[in-house]
Amino acid sequence: MSRVKRGVLAHKRHKKIIKQAKGYYGSRSRVYRVAKQAVIRAKQYAYRDRRQRKRQLRSLWIMRINAAARSYGLNYSKFIYLIKKYKINIDRKIIAEFAIRKKNYFYNIIQTVKNNME
Repeated sequence: MSRVKRGVLAHKRHKKIIKQAKGYYGSRSRVYRVAKQAVIRAKQYAYRDRRQRKRQLRSLWIMRINAAARSYGLNYSKFIYLIKKYKINIDRKIIAEFAIRKKNYFYNIIQTVKNNME
């Protein structure tokens, strides 16, 4: 059996990690051992924050809808309850967009809900 030297594979692996650590400060972008730790931690943060982003965006949409609905005399919980009750199937993301960018669309939704309420 012939001897297998692993220098080529090790070099490729090191190069891959150093490439991923490009742009990091100091030894984090140059020294393999430090760079590897930095890359692992960065991937953990990225994984965690991809999930947190979804939560944060939903809470942002809720805040925007609440602020816009209050200007028309409804609070968020009542508004969402009435939308579901009258089967207006628009998700929070779109409603928040209407509240910020298309105020007349949001106003129409509010009027529809208020007219059905009475």
